[in-house]
Amino acid sequence: MALIEIEGMEFYAFHGHFEVEKIAGNRFVVNLQIETDCSKAGQTDRLEDTLDYQKAYLAVKEEMAVSSDLLEHVCHRIIQRIKTEFPEVQKVTVKVSKMNPPMGGQIEKVSVTLEG
Repeated sequence: MALIEIEGMEFYAFHGHFEVEKIAGNRFVVNLQIETDCSKAGQTDRLEDTLDYQKAYLAVKEEMAVSSDLLEHVCHRIIQRIKTEFPEVQKVTVKVSKMNPPMGGQIEKVSVTLEG
């Protein structure tokens, strides 16, 4: 098994429980880990023999554009999307961080990490 990581994907999105978050939006950072077999690609050096990172990024980008109340829901949707589009994937771990969340204090970020 190999671990493919796409780290530090930044998006401006409208996730949050509070109305102000749904209107004003916020900056989010997403890290994605995908466990899959890359042995064939290691031998052939062909993109069609591995997971296409660009397609995985675009799947995350599309899911981030769909507003959700909870980061847990965003993570779950990303995991399901990756597993649907790439059936060869063994495990997906996604971490979604909301930067500077409106919680009444100086907070760098809040994050949720799910694995599926």
